[in-house]
Amino acid sequence: MKALRVERGLLSVSAVDRPEASSEALVRVVKSGICNTDLEIVRGYAGFEGTIGHEFVGVVEEAEDAADLIGKRVVGEINAGCGSCDLCQQGDPRHCPNRTVLGIHGRDGAHAEFLKLPAGNLVAVPDEVSDEEAVFVEPLAAAYGITEQVEIDHETRVAVIGDGKLGLLCAFSLASEAKSLVLIGKHANKLAHAGMNGRDIETIELKDGGKLPTGFDVVVEASGSESGFGTALDIVRPRGKLVLKSTFHGTPSWQASRVVVDEITIVGSRCGRFQPAIDLLSSKKVKVDDLISEELPLSDGVKAMEVAANKGVLKVLLRMA
Repeated sequence: MKALRVERGLLSVSAVDRPEASSEALVRVVKSGICNTDLEIVRGYAGFEGTIGHEFVGVVEEAEDAADLIGKRVVGEINAGCGSCDLCQQGDPRHCPNRTVLGIHGRDGAHAEFLKLPAGNLVAVPDEVSDEEAVFVEPLAAAYGITEQVEIDHETRVAVIGDGKLGLLCAFSLASEAKSLVLIGKHANKLAHAGMNGRDIETIELKDGGKLPTGFDVVVEASGSESGFGTALDIVRPRGKLVLKSTFHGTPSWQASRVVVDEITIVGSRCGRFQPAIDLLSSKKVKVDDLISEELPLSDGVKAMEVAANKGVLKVLLRMA
């Protein structure tokens, strides 16, 4: 089969053996989505070598212990736990110390014609969710996963910093819970999506010397920049919550005294549950089709990665043969 792989620091579409399902399910990938993590892996993040990609929709070809899934469209939770530790036994392998992660750590990923995952990781996609929408389930689950750790209701004042793919999905999904939400970013063309597809989300374009509103109950930092973290500290209220949604590169410096004096709670947030994300897409509370910048065949995977790295580009999809 074909697969988009990183080997010895080089990215290429290679011919590799189709995975053997053995005790796991074999999925024929239909479409996959390129994520910023894929771009970082090519630059050396996590030291991963192999097939990259973790956002996908596919059809189950084999599933020894889940015959009911065969022939169904599915998406897949990317963390595959050991199955025996306390966290796995409690039904949450996302933090299993021995987990593998699809296309990121110890497990070949989704930019390929086939992949394998434990059947328990797979979630069926309803008919009303298209293949293109289904590719967004993983990042949307990560965005909405904030609600697992931070209570957000109709009265919560929320700000999201960052107008990239993740920031937009955070804003779109959290706007379904909070009446007052502001999306803050630096790119007018990306912020414009807050007013598309029936959305009515307030936006603020960051400009030099511009003053931002303050007193937010929850601030989501989704820009992945040190300046974004500083902005979040500036606008969160005392005893408010600051959610770090992006991984920082290097070692950021920040004013710890402000966190202590204002008693700010800092929360790290990574993955989320898939079913709530599917429900948001199925109910059309979150629409994502305007976030797709381009779709290319897997055979053009290297070019697709180059396109995804360009400024202003949002989601780039790969389609399989």
